[in-house]
Amino acid sequence: MKSPLVSSLRPRAVKLEHPLQWLAEPISGEPSFVLKSWFGGRTIMLNGRHHLFLTTQGEPWQGVLVCTFHEYHESLRTEFPALITHPVLKKWLYLPETTDSFERDAKRLVQLVKARDPRLGILPSARKKRPSQKVRFGDKL
Repeated sequence: MKSPLVSSLRPRAVKLEHPLQWLAEPISGEPSFVLKSWFGGRTIMLNGRHHLFLTTQGEPWQGVLVCTFHEYHESLRTEFPALITHPVLKKWLYLPETTDSFERDAKRLVQLVKARDPRLGILPSARKKRPSQKVRFGDKL
């Protein structure tokens, strides 16, 4: 039988760095910067807005998703020809990691985030409140 003291001293699992986390380094010093685990990837946030979603889960989730609105797709795709409409999440643009210009374009997208380009960034959805359950003491189950 193991001692409770020995069990409590086990090292805790450390969150592994994300393979695309290097993209966040140029803006990590910004006061409102957050790199948050989100749907199996990481989202780069500034001023409470999601800007870029870094994902390495296999196609079509292998690269950078640009959090934007449909009205900005055309101008962003003109500036970044490798961007495509994401095949599943059609409201966002997608830079697949397999494109020849991936590293250059991803770094330029980070520069746009840092420059606070108004075409990038969406506010997170409001969390839905769960209905509260009333519990009365003394009730029989």
